Amino acid sequence: MQITFMDKRLESIYAKVLKNSRLSKEDGIYIYETHDLIGIGQIANHVRRSLHGNKAFYIYNQHLNYTNVCKNRCRFCAYARGDNEKGAYVWSVEEIEKRLMERIDEPVNELHIVGGLNDALNFDYFINLLKTVKKVRPNATIKAFTCVEIDYLSNLAGLSIEETIQRLKDAGLGMMPGGGAEVLNSRVHEALFPKKIGHKRWLEIVRAVHKAGIKTNATLLYGHIETIEERVDHLIALRQLQDETAGFSAFIPLAFHSENTELSHIPPTTAMDDLKNVAAARLMLDNFDHIKAYWVMIGEKLAQVALSFGADDLDGTIIEERITHTAGATSATGLTKDQMEDMIVSAGFEPVERDSFYHPINKLREYK
Repeated sequence: MQITFMDKRLESIYAKVLKNSRLSKEDGIYIYETHDLIGIGQIANHVRRSLHGNKAFYIYNQHLNYTNVCKNRCRFCAYARGDNEKGAYVWSVEEIEKRLMERIDEPVNELHIVGGLNDALNFDYFINLLKTVKKVRPNATIKAFTCVEIDYLSNLAGLSIEETIQRLKDAGLGMMPGGGAEVLNSRVHEALFPKKIGHKRWLEIVRAVHKAGIKTNATLLYGHIETIEERVDHLIALRQLQDETAGFSAFIPLAFHSENTELSHIPPTTAMDDLKNVAAARLMLDNFDHIKAYWVMIGEKLAQVALSFGADDLDGTIIEERITHTAGATSATGLTKDQMEDMIVSAGFEPVERDSFYHPINKLREYK
């Protein structure tokens, strides 16, 4: 495909892509620095279509955030509460079962389960949580716990990371989300989330998770104090680990929302930056099959555009998202299956409902 670039420096990046040559750190930095958004979008779209054609994926999923009580209190988080703070909550296993039963007639294929580090909960709570979800939804994949939670549960149970993962897997854990890494950088870690595990520990844990045969996603929280170079280093660190384990399923750029956080002075991310992060991910992460446009964080309309900038997945119906909306997200807290498919079709793509591992689910609607 012939592309005419406003920024001629993108020609060398496109030449590398056409030869399937890996992009360098300098290439990644330039992708972020260039003002030729359409140019990098066209390159990323070329890669996206070579991998997935005109298909755009989504999943029928439900979110369960079992507690917002968290001792880490990261500066960028609007969700966490203290034990006795107004708005703090903990769901019992019985409450979680009730919430699952309220939607038992819906074709939910994945349960996304994350929460705070709450010292009031013992290890048995998490085992019982997984077993209960598996009992209610035996055919759905349980995608639960970040690497931060795995580290915490390991210490809570007095078990090694490997033993902890196996116990959770035996109880029903099928996959893990990609949160908790934020930015794989010591400077950002110390400034924004010093109580949370650092980037070396995060990589160590995700390596062990992949070794145990559990797929995970990966994320980057962007739009706060991180530099462009730190973003690119983050992508390269993920790419290197994927070379080693092949355990990452998808990458999700997460746009920072500052409302109700200690960083509320930071303005929202721009559409330009949101699309650049999608395109940069698609071009730098050459060993990742899927890049998501997370509509909860960038909005439904921009997520549609992102499908032409390297993304091939809109995530899912997300019944009911709490964490980002606590920080001021204005997107819906959930979408219907028809709304998901209409978003994809009106963006010019073919909707494919999938399971957690990108196996297509029989289509109920036909589109031209």
